[in-house]
Amino acid sequence: MDMSQPIGVTPLDTHTDGPVGQPIDRVDGPLKVTGRAPYAYESREMANPAYGFVVTATIAKGRIRDIDTAAAERMPGVVHVLTHRNVPSQGEKKEQVGPLLTGTEIEHRGQPVALVVAESFEEARAAAAAVRVAYDEQKGAYILADALGAAKKPEKAKTPPDSSLGDVEAGLASAPVKIDARYTTPVQSHAMMEPHATIAAWEGDHVTLITANQMPNRGQDALASVLKVPKDNVRLISRFVGGGFGGKLQPQADAILAALASKNLNGRPVKVALTRQQVFTSTTRRSGTVQRVRLGADRDGTLIAIAHESWSDTAPGDNFFETSANVTRSLYAAPNRLTAHRLANLNLLPASSMRAPGEAVGMLAFECAMDELAEALALDPIALRIRNEPAQDPEKHVPFSTRQLVPCLTEGARRFGWDKRNPKPASVRDGQWMVGTGVAAAARLNPLQPAKARVRLDPDGTLTARMAMTDIGTGTYTILSQIAAEMLGVKVSEVRMILGDTADPMSSGSGGSFGAASSGSALYMACEALRGQLLAKTDLEPANAVFADNRITSGNRSAALRDLIGPGLEAEGEIKPGENEKKFSQYSYGAHFAEVGVDADTGEIRLRRMLGVFTGGRILNPKTARSQAIGGMVFGVGAALMEAVEVDPRYGTFVNHDLAEYHVPVHADLPEIDAVFLPELDDKANPLKSKGLGELGICGAGAAVANAVYNATGIRIRDYPLTLDKILEGFGAKETGPRRA
Repeated sequence: MDMSQPIGVTPLDTHTDGPVGQPIDRVDGPLKVTGRAPYAYESREMANPAYGFVVTATIAKGRIRDIDTAAAERMPGVVHVLTHRNVPSQGEKKEQVGPLLTGTEIEHRGQPVALVVAESFEEARAAAAAVRVAYDEQKGAYILADALGAAKKPEKAKTPPDSSLGDVEAGLASAPVKIDARYTTPVQSHAMMEPHATIAAWEGDHVTLITANQMPNRGQDALASVLKVPKDNVRLISRFVGGGFGGKLQPQADAILAALASKNLNGRPVKVALTRQQVFTSTTRRSGTVQRVRLGADRDGTLIAIAHESWSDTAPGDNFFETSANVTRSLYAAPNRLTAHRLANLNLLPASSMRAPGEAVGMLAFECAMDELAEALALDPIALRIRNEPAQDPEKHVPFSTRQLVPCLTEGARRFGWDKRNPKPASVRDGQWMVGTGVAAAARLNPLQPAKARVRLDPDGTLTARMAMTDIGTGTYTILSQIAAEMLGVKVSEVRMILGDTADPMSSGSGGSFGAASSGSALYMACEALRGQLLAKTDLEPANAVFADNRITSGNRSAALRDLIGPGLEAEGEIKPGENEKKFSQYSYGAHFAEVGVDADTGEIRLRRMLGVFTGGRILNPKTARSQAIGGMVFGVGAALMEAVEVDPRYGTFVNHDLAEYHVPVHADLPEIDAVFLPELDDKANPLKSKGLGELGICGAGAAVANAVYNATGIRIRDYPLTLDKILEGFGAKETGPRRA
């Protein structure tokens, strides 16, 4: 199906008491809690694997002068040491996936320089420590703020890096109230639960990889380029993935090196897992950003001009940039507009997508700037946002498919008790705690990707669906099982969902908030085709047919599915993005509300309560949707208060490269967080009329927390995260006398 027209009435609209929309438990839950859902490294499908351990560079820029593997090769159990001297021939870089060990040049600390393969993991690790590498070290560039002058306009990604409308400089000059603020966000790491891991084996010129990958078809294509084989000769299997957040969008060193080593070992399976430290230093990251936001408004709060400029960085030779200002292009109305992105190349590992790339860090800046403007105007922050609600997309000049940002703000304000907020900063106390509340909007692009699915209904009534989709912990197995069960009128327990194998029909994979909509729509179309086959075996009226309770009913007549299946029926379905993406501006929306306490002596910040109100089209499963929204909100709290990779400016080292010192929120940091969804259907989005939710929860969440901290203390911190040393510095700058109540 080509999504070039709005979707009319569907079976999901007419049969409203089926599995879709029900808060059922995860169908893969029992497998996971009983240990029967193996991650890649735990798989036993490939017999007699050897174990690889990656040796990484200990300098950030320079060349390998010499590499001595003799001692490692003599150690017990070692079967192979892979270096630039004996690595198989490799092809071209594709989708940020490039050849490894191809030369002596070092471009970032943590770059793989060798792989030691042994009969056990322990033997491989011990031998890896015996590999001796001598370097000629060179001076590198490691800090984004020092490289702004060398930053360049990046190549166009899916959207142009810059946009402009009207005359921003004239608009700002004429505005009676204006804000000009600089915000910075740090390098961040995906820090997913499951480290990257792969088992790879060759059979002739075909290679199979059981691997932790979010997008198997994309990875298949990229690996085929690197390994110099046809795409169909590469098979990726990713049945269960223990989190990714974008860090597993592309195959990493574990997959590439396992495949190369297996090739040198005549096809023997090679198993490689990255250590937690290597996940930080040898995969991908979120770039740090420097952002300048300028806003100009009339005294009533009507925006005259918006300018949002962002600088980010990536590794030498790479072109990925953080699209921090993209969401600004559609969020609020203003006649004069400018967004711009610039990219610096630093000797750090490549930057890539991390949960809500662009919006996550862009809204940390922009939604705080809106709060600063509201303060300058003496206007309620919600009123400012509502006053600048656009009638259509302000830069594309097309209508929104759906847009309920204002209802999210107003309903959230009602539920949160916003009317009780004291707008005067540093005016509310609870003992030694300074208390404040903040708000921010949430918006995340709602894309659709090509996907296919195959379904089969067997004589015993089992419905089997296959596609190369993945479940990275978000509940994909569950919502797809609900869609299939709803469409064919069978129980969820009668659906067998087989995911994560490129031998099955291609799918979008998990990422970009398009996974459920894309894979779910393909499955919907396959089930629709199967419904047609079943109806063709009856004389029932198709227009009024209802599939439920393993029967087809139309009017006062019905037929049992088992009487129609015969030896089995099979069908395929496909979804493709269409003109609707150009005709309409498609986003999911929400609003965040946060209350914080700040200790008046120590500067410690504690989140006291938080609410998110969202719209995401049809909610396929309220339980998994709420889980995703709350998870995103927690992600945003971490970005606001603690999450940062500390880069040593002397050596390009990530100082905190493990979960002991890279801080993310834990249960003790968080009160009960609530997320609610307003009713919505989007018939321009896809046949499910749903929208993406996986990343919406993080968008703007950190800004709501930061705005609450300002309301509590009167201290505006524009350098994330808001650690207590920065609060204490603000206390010192204010010198307002005793702080204890």
